[in-house]
Amino acid sequence: MTTWIRRARSGGEALQTLVDGLAEALGRSVVLDDPLVRMICTSRHFGDEDRVRVRTLLQGIADDEIIRYVLSQGVAEWTRPGVLPGRDDLGLQPRYCVPVREHGHLLGILMVVAAGEPLTEAETEAIDRVARAVAVEMYAERLASDDDEEHVRGLVSGLVGSDSALRCAAHQRLVDDGLLPAGPHVVVTSVVVTGQRGPSGQVAVALRGALEPFRRTRTGRGLPAVDQDRAVLVQVFDREPTEEDLEQQGRAVVRSLTTFLGPAPSVAVGVGGRRTALADAWISHDQARVAVRAARRLPRLEGVGDWERLGEYAVFLQLPDSALDESLLPNPLRRLLDDSAGARLEETLRCFLENAGSVPRTAEMLELHRTSLYYRLRQIQEITGLDLDDGAHRLVLHMGLRLWDLLQSAPEAAAR
Repeated sequence: MTTWIRRARSGGEALQTLVDGLAEALGRSVVLDDPLVRMICTSRHFGDEDRVRVRTLLQGIADDEIIRYVLSQGVAEWTRPGVLPGRDDLGLQPRYCVPVREHGHLLGILMVVAAGEPLTEAETEAIDRVARAVAVEMYAERLASDDDEEHVRGLVSGLVGSDSALRCAAHQRLVDDGLLPAGPHVVVTSVVVTGQRGPSGQVAVALRGALEPFRRTRTGRGLPAVDQDRAVLVQVFDREPTEEDLEQQGRAVVRSLTTFLGPAPSVAVGVGGRRTALADAWISHDQARVAVRAARRLPRLEGVGDWERLGEYAVFLQLPDSALDESLLPNPLRRLLDDSAGARLEETLRCFLENAGSVPRTAEMLELHRTSLYYRLRQIQEITGLDLDDGAHRLVLHMGLRLWDLLQSAPEAAAR
């Protein structure tokens, strides 16, 4: 399966010199990873390499399983050095890990292979000195990166916002600065993470890592803007992307975030409608926000909603959460759902309506004799008081069932 996790940006000469110097002094292999356990720079081997180290060097990035294991040990939350236990089944020897922090920010993880003789006090002190020097270098890079990211976030927010003057100005700046082309095929994706209980800023780091691969693809360019627990990705394609292309992309984002954050947080990805000009990205963005709500409320979507596939759900999902409740259910459908045979009759009604009122197809799908199906349909008509031969009555019931689907999951705060 193709991995969508992108390698970390390589470290500069100063970082490489610090890592190499520490490795030579210890006679042990050393690696500097980013907070998502993606390799920034590494030393040469000292005969202590394991399968994980060799494979990471060959690929330029650790396998997803290794990333998940390291982060599951809470390394991103450590405030002091510790030993990451080895895993024979993964081919991983123990690592002495130092979280590289500056001004409360986790900038990276310095790892030293800790197989064989234990590290002495003098060696751990040397590692600590190098970690402090690494933190100074990485923090300077972080400040410059933050300025660039804030600039991009402002432009993307303006492009997809409600103020037409700001949209026009942001559009002009993005095109003039070469950050995005003006067209011809534009799609906006919204990503929201809820329920994360890890350290502050970890979700934002994970979102950047998950969206990084889509800055430049074979068929287009993208620009992500991350804000704490949510992100917007504006993409411009050379050719119109297919539903399958965008489905695969959404699934890749969910997989990457699950790797970086674990299974506990809820990830919702919403794909907006396809537009033909960057100036219309705000329309796709509004639709992406609706698709995010669908991804949260409809379990069958498995975390990825696409505006183009929502159909009638898109109508209800533009209502505020405060209005999206059982009071909207048509009374005839409510009576059916409250009946003692409600579950069986709901299934029958749903299948009948999905098959455009075709008795033969419905009977076949439910594996029922037609006589039994006619009996159930009569029951439905008696309970609801509606005529299933009447198109308007069928529409009331069908839309009611769609609304019922949305109400089955607990409502969450609407995406901002």
